[in-house]
Amino acid sequence: MQFKLISALALATLAVATPTGSPPPPPPASQCNTGDLQCCNSVQQANSLSGIALLSLVGVAVGSVTGLIGGTCSPITAIGVGGNSCSAQPVCCSNNSFNGLVAIGCTPVNINL
Repeated sequence: MQFKLISALALATLAVATPTGSPPPPPPASQCNTGDLQCCNSVQQANSLSGIALLSLVGVAVGSVTGLIGGTCSPITAIGVGGNSCSAQPVCCSNNSFNGLVAIGCTPVNINL
């Protein structure tokens, strides 16, 4: 009798603790909360050779930047509107004050959501 009760309680606990469904999808690119939505021809780590070269072009101290940076970026203003498609890498960037040459603090996004 005790074995049946313990087994039933263990099964009930397992059923409650087991996750169901898939995780929620990432927010759409139109809700870019880390900065502006950009289309960059290249995206690389700030401490990579190409990242160091890009940061040097705009006079940014290489050691002060971590994470991803974008090169040759242009803003994406409305997804799905003619002329605003991105065939390269869409990213949200927190600092694009270098006229599109370099964007700092980038996070890749999926514009197909």
